[in-house]
Amino acid sequence: MKKEYAILAFLLIFGQSIAQSTNWLAPKEANDLKNPVAANAADLATAKSLYVANCGPCHGDKGKGDGVAAAGLNPKPADHTSASVQAETDGALFWKLSEGRAPMPGYKKIFSDQQRWQLIAYIRTLAKTKKK
Repeated sequence: MKKEYAILAFLLIFGQSIAQSTNWLAPKEANDLKNPVAANAADLATAKSLYVANCGPCHGDKGKGDGVAAAGLNPKPADHTSASVQAETDGALFWKLSEGRAPMPGYKKIFSDQQRWQLIAYIRTLAKTKKK
């Protein structure tokens, strides 16, 4: 009986770290979602302020995954300027932003659908600032 408890304790303590070391994939149906936001200047300005205030502490103001809180996080925050993030569909990014994965919270109940789509449109602009 003690052996089973030891295994269970190990899985509870280390299971989350092991599970999060794998790629974070959105469900297939999420990939089909299309961003309804036109990404105009007003939407992008709104999204930038949301991003800097809420995403910036971990992902950094320029989205490189180097925010002030990033050092203490596991897994490390994604680099939103990277080719791998930019290659994801808008729907996949929307799903990840909505659902979250520890240590990142899900923003489904914090931001409206409109705000989350604006953030996805803003994340797309970060690849253009990668070299800065």
